[in-house]
Amino acid sequence: MRLHRDVGFLPASVRMDYRKTIQVVAMVSRFGLAALFLFTAGAKLAIIKSFAGNVGELLSASGFNYARWMWPVTVAVILLEIITATLLLIPRTVRLGTLCSAGLLIGFSGYALYYVYVLHGEPLECGCFGNIIGSQLGVKTALRNLGLLVPAIIVFFVYGRRRPQTPVEN
Repeated sequence: MRLHRDVGFLPASVRMDYRKTIQVVAMVSRFGLAALFLFTAGAKLAIIKSFAGNVGELLSASGFNYARWMWPVTVAVILLEIITATLLLIPRTVRLGTLCSAGLLIGFSGYALYYVYVLHGEPLECGCFGNIIGSQLGVKTALRNLGLLVPAIIVFFVYGRRRPQTPVEN
């Protein structure tokens, strides 16, 4: 599936404007996602002990040995966010970065919904944005993360198509 289907019926100048617009939207989405993941990783690092405590509570509620897994999961989440942002910034790895960002967003959303509806967890500050933006783990968090899939999908499909070597003329 391509984001922009056959626009051959349009004049050449309009086709070029359309393609440029799609490219700009994809670039803004790409760098926006990278900035988001770098921001969230930095915010978590700023309050790492508090964030690790939240991770420990979530692990405990899920039946894991929180004392053993709290720090490895905390570090893994932060590293995955940094790696994802880096992949989005490197031109050759943009598509891999979008897959990683989609995986993280879906995983975080899935766990938020699991925590609320399956575990019936008490409201918990997730620490997604450190102490900068307050956000409780739940439906609102899941919906926000799922909404962020839209830019990831745009980037994936725009950066995935082959660009023609010569301009199309009418």
